[in-house]
Amino acid sequence: MSSGGKYCVFLFLLKSILSDPGTSNQVVLLDTTTVLGELDWKTYPVNGWDAITEMDEQNRPIHTFQVCHVMEPNQNNWLRSGWIQRQAAQRVYVELRFTLRDCNSIPWVSGTCKETFNLFYLQTDGPLPDSTRFRPTDYAKVDTIAADESFTQTDLGDRVLRLNTEVREVGPITQKGFYLAFQDVGACIALVSVKVFYKRCPSTLRNLAAFPETVPQMDSSSLVEVRGSCVENAEERDTPKLYCGADGDWLVPLGRCVCSIGHEEMDGYCQVKQHRSLSGEIPDETPA
Repeated sequence: MSSGGKYCVFLFLLKSILSDPGTSNQVVLLDTTTVLGELDWKTYPVNGWDAITEMDEQNRPIHTFQVCHVMEPNQNNWLRSGWIQRQAAQRVYVELRFTLRDCNSIPWVSGTCKETFNLFYLQTDGPLPDSTRFRPTDYAKVDTIAADESFTQTDLGDRVLRLNTEVREVGPITQKGFYLAFQDVGACIALVSVKVFYKRCPSTLRNLAAFPETVPQMDSSSLVEVRGSCVENAEERDTPKLYCGADGDWLVPLGRCVCSIGHEEMDGYCQVKQHRSLSGEIPDETPA
């Protein structure tokens, strides 16, 4: 860490950063807040980003990466994740949570300080050998990331955490997996967490028909038509269909199944009809 490192956010401000609860239409490929061991991410050069691990109140590790060489011009510091298997994803989403120092609050930086960093990715069919040379030109740029809120020295003194959350879409992903890379060009950043996920329409029951888990198409404007299968003891009245949208939501239900003769719908399934007395009650058939 350079002399500018003292301006980086202190770890005690990160103690309250916990994993967000997932949603049913997300499949998480990586969440650094749930990794118990070392992340083993790579830095280029080795004295660029600093990997720091602290424990929270539940004795869970908080993995953060910090860089703050704001006093020195022409910074080009890279941080690369481990290999992330894409599973069924055609495109993925990267959620970044980070803090970034306000350059105007740092004295004597004279134009060398930046307030953005860059996100890149590299697709591969497997993890790269450890001997592979790191070449920035191999990586495709996703976006330049800026903070909605930056922190100052006053915020540090008041223990105020100005945490930013940014989500970027990455894809199409056509190979078996990929790496993420973060380029610092002279900012004062603490990368608090990285979550990578893709969206899917979860398996569901609608109109007495079962629909399997479905991954949306790469084209966000297209819907995936999915045909349902009638539940046991049900038969098609009209072909049951649902459409899987890009955000993992089921849309436009069509058709339905109905219970077969001698069965009735109960809690989304078809069960054998119960004989009822004239009063509407099910008679007690327990022998005396």
